[in-house]
This record gives sequence, C-alpha cells and structure tokens, in this order.
Amino acid sequence: MIKKTAKHKTYPIRHYIKVMMLVSFTVLILDLGISIASISIVKQQSTRNLQDTAALYINRINHDFAYINHYMGWTLGNDESLLTMNTYGVNSIEFLKANDNLFKRFTELQKNYGHEYNFFYYLKNETYFLNCAPISVTYTDYRELKKKIISYIDDKEMYEKFYSKWTPILVNNHYYVINIVPYYNRYLIGLISADNLIRPLRQINLGANGYVSLVDENEQPLTSPISNSGTLITENGGFANLLQSRTTINSAFSDTTFSTKMVIKYGIFEKIMIAQLLIMLLFFIVTSTLCIVLLFFKKRVLGPIQSFSDNLAFINESGQPADFKSSEIIELEQANTQFKGLVEQIKTFKIAMYEQELEKQRIQLDYMKLQIKPHFFLNCLTSIYSMAQIHMYKEIENMTLSTSKYFRYIFQNGENFVRLEDEIEHVRTYLEIQKQRYQDAFIYYIEQEDQAGSVEIPPLVLQTFIENSIKYAISREHEAEIRLTVQRLQMEQEEEILVIQLTDTGPGFPPQVLEKLNLGEPLDQSKGTQIGIMNTLKRLEYLYLKRATVTFSNLEGGGASVILYLPKLPNKSK
Repeated sequence: MIKKTAKHKTYPIRHYIKVMMLVSFTVLILDLGISIASISIVKQQSTRNLQDTAALYINRINHDFAYINHYMGWTLGNDESLLTMNTYGVNSIEFLKANDNLFKRFTELQKNYGHEYNFFYYLKNETYFLNCAPISVTYTDYRELKKKIISYIDDKEMYEKFYSKWTPILVNNHYYVINIVPYYNRYLIGLISADNLIRPLRQINLGANGYVSLVDENEQPLTSPISNSGTLITENGGFANLLQSRTTINSAFSDTTFSTKMVIKYGIFEKIMIAQLLIMLLFFIVTSTLCIVLLFFKKRVLGPIQSFSDNLAFINESGQPADFKSSEIIELEQANTQFKGLVEQIKTFKIAMYEQELEKQRIQLDYMKLQIKPHFFLNCLTSIYSMAQIHMYKEIENMTLSTSKYFRYIFQNGENFVRLEDEIEHVRTYLEIQKQRYQDAFIYYIEQEDQAGSVEIPPLVLQTFIENSIKYAISREHEAEIRLTVQRLQMEQEEEILVIQLTDTGPGFPPQVLEKLNLGEPLDQSKGTQIGIMNTLKRLEYLYLKRATVTFSNLEGGGASVILYLPKLPNKSK
C-alpha cells in the first residue's frame, strides 16, 4: 500500500499581497464608515450644545428685558423724583435734586445689568430729554436718538411699536434696541446697541468663518456678521463657499421683533485636520491588520524573506549590497537587483530629509518673528481715538504716521537679517509711539557709531528688549530713562563683533528671573509672559549657530542692563 504524502501548494508573493490588500481595503471601508458616522454625531452634538448655550443666553436677556421694563414702569408710577421733576422747572433746586436721585437709581440698575444699557427720560410738558444713567453711545448717535425718540412719542402708534416691546431702530447706520415706557406726560426709555447685545454669543467658537448676528422679522441683519477671526463675512457664493459645511441656528427673543442667527461653518482647513486624524487612525488600523496577516503567513512568507534579509545584510566595502542568487522565491531574486537601486534612493532620501529639517527650522524662525501680540495695535487705536475726542489733530497725524511706519516695517520684512540702521529706526518709531501714550513718563537716548549702521542683525531683536523696558521701567512716579548704545569691537582673534547695550532706570530684573537668564534656563511662560525674550534667544541661537551671547544684569544705581555680543554673520538664508 502506497502512502501518499500531503504536499502544500506554493504561491508567489503576489498572491499574498492580493489577500492583504483585500483585507486592508475592507478595513479601510469600515474605518471610513465609522469616521463619517463619528463626525456626524460630533457635529450634531456640537450643534445641540450651541443651541443650549444660545438658549441660556437668550433666556437671561429675556429676563433682563422683562425686569428692566417692569422697573421703568414702576419708577414712572411710584418714584417721587419724576413727579417732582415734572412739577418744578428744570432750573429749580427741587428739579436738580430729584434729577440727581433718579440718576443714582438708574446707575445702580446699570451696574447690575451692564453698562451697555442706556436709560433716558423725557418730560413732554417741559420738552426736556436727558439721560438718567451714564451713556455708552457717541454724541452724534445721542442727538439722532433724541430726535427719533421724540418723534416716536408723538406718533399715535407708539404703544403698538414700543410699549412693553424691545424694538430695533436704525441710527446713523447702527442698530439699537429700544423700549419706551409711557406714564401720562412722562416717559422712560431703555436702549442697548445691537452689537453689544450680541457680543457674548460672538465668543462662541463657530468655526473660522462662523458668525452670530441679530436679524429682524424679515431675516435682515441688524448687526454686521463678524467671524471668529474678527473679519466681516459676506454671504457670497463661489467654490470656496461650497467647501464649507454650514449649520444655521435661529433663536427668538420673547416679546421682541428680532432674533439671533448663528451660522456654524467648518472650513476647508478644519476638514484637512479631520482628514489628517482619519489618516492616522487608518494607518494604525491597517498596520495592526497587516501584523496579524503577516503572523498568519509567517511560515510561508516571512521565513524566506527573513533569510533574504540576512543575506542582504552583507554589504561589500564599496557600500553596495552583496549579490543574492539562491532563493526559493522567484520574486526575491528579482528584488535583489532592485535593492541596489534602493540603496541609492535611500541616500537621496536622507538628503531630502536633511533639507526638510532645515526648512522646518526656517519656518520656525519665521513664526517666531511674526509672533506679535495684538494689544499694542489696539492701544494705538485707543490712543488715536482719545486724541480725536479732544481734537488733538496734530498729535493724531504723528501717531497715525508712526503706527503706519511701525506695522509696515513688521509686515513687509521677510528677511532673516536687516540693516542695523533700519532696525534702530524701527525702535525709534516704536519709542515715539510710546511717548505719545506716556507723555513725559520717560526719555530715551540712542548712541550709534557711524560705521555700525550697515551691519546686519536679525529683525525685531532690539524691540523685544525695548518692550521689556517700557513694560517694567516706566512709572508715573518718576521719569524713566532708556538708553541704547551700539559699537563695533575688534577682538583678539581679529574677529570683529557688534556690541549692543540697552539700559533703563526701572526696578531691574527680579532675582529669580535674572538667575535663570544668566544660567540659560527657560523662563516660566505658562501665564503668557516672557515669551518674547525666550523666542529672541532661540532666534539668535539658530541664526548665529550658538555663537551669539546675551548677558543680563541689574545696575548698581537701579535698573536693568542687557548686552548683546553678535559676531560676524554666518552664511545667511534669506
């Protein structure tokens, strides 16, 4: 009797790859379905959360509206101050005392419900209109409001339009929400800007291009749609708008003629982020699946491949892999020929990775240079606004020109190095802006050798330390002094260096901060402070290849001192 020996059928690697590809494709389809379902669930949950947040805010506003309306009605009917003011003349002592009492009452009400609310009273017999609490509207709007409110009171349909109902009105291209409460011949008026009313909802993250707006009964906007980034949103079509998913939430107020409209937009960049997360998740699933499949096919596939790999480990002295002739798998013999070309590709890949790392460092440097806080720009605008209120036109011209030069230098400068002369001029512009703000709180001196102006240094380095002096040295108690000196020195090794010293007469560095700076230890940036100094030190380390030196100290007579020793520039990358 002949015993038959079982013989396993052999397959090429192509067969196993097809099997793995089939399994991987199945996993990919499942992962895609799960991801789409997850995104849909998260989106729905986010929408519900936003709806709940908007409902909480609207309920609070409804409560505020109802209470303020009731308070004004009670005051009109029961407060003796308004009765006294309506009885006596506007220039009488009784009128003035009653007016003062009324002002105090509504000031307290304003403290409880926010300074955005404005309150006015109107005595029809005296044709007397005045605010009964501090106001937050401009004088131009105030005058126009006065005209409109008096015309509304004279209108026979005033009860239907405004009584017990907060209604939007347009004043000088700005919408306000107004409520007029009458009592015989005297009236109380409550008013709030539509933008101020909607401001808390604008703090909600609705996507890069999402916005919140008040709309009237005809869905016409009462406020300008402003995105999270602070830019105006225009409702236009186009390909870019098609790439953004959009969810709209409408929530109405009680006893009003307007409602809120929340538009949630998740733009193309946010979709890219989701796609990246999906790719990472897919990579993990596919890798895990391939590991399981490879373990299953270990005896038929991995064994011969491991033997092939061991033979390829012997590379000759010229850096080329050794020839591999013997194998039970045909594809491995073909792979031996391709492996030689693969070695060359690996070398090219290493070079590409090195260049990519250099590009990464360059991008990091650009980011550090453009890491600018918005507070300075807002302070400049506030200063210009204050000057405009008191008609300081010459100062406004100087302040506007300096601010323009300041930001033009920052946004037009894309180089890693600039002329020292340009950098110092930028510092002088910055100091002049601060002089406009702080007036006689400080003086500054800039001393520079003539031949040092053409030397190139990294941009915005000096400004970082100047900002530090402005922040900590200036005091209203005494005049501070800021001094910047620049000179070129010849060292013993015949190497020329640039020495820049910045001093001030402030309180100096705190001992713990000074110790960390001199030891080269990182400062605490958890509270968002001291970021500029650390970024500047890193930039100097990158650009000067760790050859630049910065020393920090406190002066004996009081004040801080920072000295930069900048050697001859290395090869610059623009």
